[in-house]
Amino acid sequence: MSLQRVCLVHYHEIGLKGHNRSSFEKRLADNLKALLSECPITGIRRISGRLCIFIKEDASYEDACAIADRIAGVPGIARVSCGYRCKQELELVYSTAVQALKDCEPFTTFKASCRRNHTNWEIPSMEMIKLIGAELCRAFPDHRVDVKNPGVDVRVEMIEGSCYVYGRSIPGVGGLPVGSSGKAVCLLSSGIDSPVATWKIARRGAIPIGVHFSGRPETSATSEFLVDDIAHVLERTGCIGRVYIVPIGTYQREIASVVPPSLRIIIYRRFMFRVAERIARQEGAKALVTGESLGQVASQTMDNIMATNASVSLPIYRPLIGSDKVDIINDAEQLGTFEISSEKAADCCTLFMPRNPETHAKLFKVEEAEADLPLEDWVEEAFNQAEIHDYACPSYKPRKLKRPKDAVEGESAASSPAADVSAADELTGSLESK
Repeated sequence: MSLQRVCLVHYHEIGLKGHNRSSFEKRLADNLKALLSECPITGIRRISGRLCIFIKEDASYEDACAIADRIAGVPGIARVSCGYRCKQELELVYSTAVQALKDCEPFTTFKASCRRNHTNWEIPSMEMIKLIGAELCRAFPDHRVDVKNPGVDVRVEMIEGSCYVYGRSIPGVGGLPVGSSGKAVCLLSSGIDSPVATWKIARRGAIPIGVHFSGRPETSATSEFLVDDIAHVLERTGCIGRVYIVPIGTYQREIASVVPPSLRIIIYRRFMFRVAERIARQEGAKALVTGESLGQVASQTMDNIMATNASVSLPIYRPLIGSDKVDIINDAEQLGTFEISSEKAADCCTLFMPRNPETHAKLFKVEEAEADLPLEDWVEEAFNQAEIHDYACPSYKPRKLKRPKDAVEGESAASSPAADVSAADELTGSLESK
């Protein structure tokens, strides 16, 4: 008899929810269904506090592992296991357990585990562990049992009239399903920090909408390509829905011509935050997100952060505020954006950045410095000039922009990649060392 290959999706935080738990489970199931649409699966079903993904009969073990690896990166998942479903017949359970352990070769040590859940299976769990362990010892006489630190733990679970057996189990990224916590506009550069901040807010259930501030017409398009590459990495697990490309090079030049050099960075950032807030209002987002880490660069002191915050009314989330660079780099490597962010991208930092930026700005001086700037008009112009690039995010429903008919409607990412990060990392999240 052929076995039914399955992937069991385990979640932890969702399981702690109360009466609204089903809505989180449904959101996770919908996200997985969309993200696995091109994979050889036949369906997804909830079984006793987890999701079971059924794999096509002609799929190989390697196909199943590839599916499990992809699932592991989806927010909301604590662990994913690759195994089989079979009938609750003792001899069939034995053979399935042997097959599950064989799939995990090479290994040196193993153990058996068993759990009964809402079942009328008569044999107690501890007795089942002994029986299955004995069968595995007979099938693999050259391997030894290690109950404390096994190389493979063959788990047998009796659930709702079926038996689920698996040996390969890998950790997920945890968190909540994307789409369960509303929308957030993320200031996204081509550097190291802001993609990680975007990923972290997605793991808390938010739908990230990126905004990349370009240095056009003062810079090349290098960072546009890099941001598009970063967005495609986030797209693999449904962690970004849309990216706005906003050219602000002209506005930076105007600011630099009239604002005291020491305050330029703060004025740039306040302008960028205003534009991001305008986008958030359009998208129905409830917060802005940046990749700032306290004290990492001049613009990220407490005084300067406070002066920047005062430019908008929406809350500003900083997932990396207490992280050091080593932690952020490790997260970027796990996410898969570190190599992209390490590529050099020409920007206008060297043209418009002062040698000695203010590190303890006074809000009244900042407001005085920008008082004569037509910021409201600039914000509306920048918003109308934004180019839009949509990505595959199951939880995101694209909104039609309400802009003048002659405004730039945006081009596809393939035909017009986003422009260079104006004032790059120093402005959108930090001057991220590459």
